[in-house]
Amino acid sequence: MMFTLITGASMGIGEAFSREFARRGHNLVLVARSGDRLQVLAEELRQVSGVEVKVCVEDLSHAESPGRVYEFCRRHSAGVDFLVNCAGLSRAGDFDDIPLGKLEEIIMVNMTAMARITRLFLPDMVARREGSIINVASLGALQGVPGLGLYSATKAFVLTLSEALYEELKGKGVKVVAVCPGFINTGFFERAGHNAANLRLPISETGVVVKAAMKGLRNNKVRVFPTLIDTALVFSQRLASRKIVIRLAGFIAAVREN
Repeated sequence: MMFTLITGASMGIGEAFSREFARRGHNLVLVARSGDRLQVLAEELRQVSGVEVKVCVEDLSHAESPGRVYEFCRRHSAGVDFLVNCAGLSRAGDFDDIPLGKLEEIIMVNMTAMARITRLFLPDMVARREGSIINVASLGALQGVPGLGLYSATKAFVLTLSEALYEELKGKGVKVVAVCPGFINTGFFERAGHNAANLRLPISETGVVVKAAMKGLRNNKVRVFPTLIDTALVFSQRLASRKIVIRLAGFIAAVREN
């Protein structure tokens, strides 16, 4: 039986993807470290959509977790034909203020776990000549963001790896898209210590990210931007120097006081 695997599924964009795929009739493997939230969501999706939902509680900041996720799917005979890499962490503030433990945690979740999970499940998709991968990047992936330097760097990794995979997998039956949202209402800001009241752009809802990602897959796009504002900001980068682009990104994110 085939399943859609979603990391970071217990809240925010990951939860929105879970609801959308359940609505479309996909069986699900939900991955997050919040077991209680996952169980509640899984039971709701089973009752409302009638799909099979498996809960895999894993903390992707642990190096062994991607392998355990893969073995969980093998143990439960859950083939994965749709992979949504949504788990992510951030920490607002200057780079030299980030505790080393938090730095390692962000790198592990945003980059290493995402790459390992993709590497583990991709060969099976290629062997079947069928599969889709959605990677949640960020507008921050397009330039360094002062005050969010590590986060923007990890999302650049997600975006550039997605672009390379898009080209490598042509003709192999597997699609890849990177969705690059701006500011989304997920509770992410509070957890990152980022005061959302200071943001200088509107905050969108999670549904726009899901809609953009699904449309991007249908149209075989390599990267998509959920809102017109996101698209306009990307286009504006062609008109300014790199220094100005970086300063503007810092101004919009408004993490730093000066």
